[in-house]
Amino acid sequence: MNESDCIFCKIVSGDIPAYKVYEDDDFLAFLDIHPQSPGHVQVIPKEHVRWVWDHKNVGEYFKVVQKVALAQRKAFNTDWILSKIVGDEVPHAHIWVFPNKEVEGDPKDFETNAEKIKNNL
Repeated sequence: MNESDCIFCKIVSGDIPAYKVYEDDDFLAFLDIHPQSPGHVQVIPKEHVRWVWDHKNVGEYFKVVQKVALAQRKAFNTDWILSKIVGDEVPHAHIWVFPNKEVEGDPKDFETNAEKIKNNL
């Protein structure tokens, strides 16, 4: 798959809307449209890279993931933040970061959940 067919590249370019919670020059974090729990976020590099392990600066990537996870802890009042790296769902590097399923809130209330995370970054 090339970049022009990649759904995450289309989110980065703004061609597909997303509930963004964090963005810098190299990375973007947005709510997953099929959330495992309230505040389920995908953290991706803006550059099209197939696998997390192939990113040129995986240390910076994980710093962004940490920043999002710490914000989720505060936003959803839990210490239990999960992460998952598989990569089979979309052929663009991505890391799932999400609170445990027992946190309060509606997983599909994207606007509220995005604001909660942004307010705690």
